[in-house]
Amino acid sequence: MSATNLLQIADLQVRMGEQTILNGISLHVPVGGIVTVLGSNGVGKTTLMRAISGVYRATAGSIRFEDSEISQWPSHRIVAAGLAQAPEGRQIFSSMSVAENLRIGAVGLSPEALAEELEKQLDRFPILRERYQQSAGTLSGGEQQMLCIARALMSRPKLLLMDEPSLGLAPKVVRMIFDLISHIRIEGHSVLLVEQNARAALRVADYAYVMDGGRIVIEGVSAELANDARVRAAYLGGHAA
Repeated sequence: MSATNLLQIADLQVRMGEQTILNGISLHVPVGGIVTVLGSNGVGKTTLMRAISGVYRATAGSIRFEDSEISQWPSHRIVAAGLAQAPEGRQIFSSMSVAENLRIGAVGLSPEALAEELEKQLDRFPILRERYQQSAGTLSGGEQQMLCIARALMSRPKLLLMDEPSLGLAPKVVRMIFDLISHIRIEGHSVLLVEQNARAALRVADYAYVMDGGRIVIEGVSAELANDARVRAAYLGGHAA
């Protein structure tokens, strides 16, 4: 991992009432890096993403983005600082058009920059250009995921959070999404990826963390974790030694 970290999380705790959902999470994302967080349903991965993006408040610990402590910032301030999320389940605005959904993502852009970014995302996802004035709720699941990612990229984030981008998608679309994840790093975006498709995530990520019970239980270089007996047994269909 690079010594220059864009995101640094230390001893993060998030409680919901009497229940501790995250218990001492520490991880980091380097500038220009792709980092993945793996784990089964219910281990706290989405809570982690929502805490980073300001939807949930940290009970204890630190979330540093560049030089700022953001654990108590509101979401709009976090987005303006350069961090955007493509959430689990896509969460597009179904009754609004593709165009309106994209414009909502353009936080802080001048009219000129907004127009430029719209063209960039429509070039990236040509099907969205075809569906530009169409209601987002009428798109297929794959098209909605493209819209979700394009909307997040409209704010020109330094760090993109992606929560289960392959969920419920056809294999062809999944391959396209993971090819995109690799490509947007070249454009200067860092990525923190939460994903149950461990095989695909480990192929694109530099570094990986495995969560269980609200904690990080395994971490390491992705290529090494892909050959770790514990990871293979739990997530890759292999067998522990």
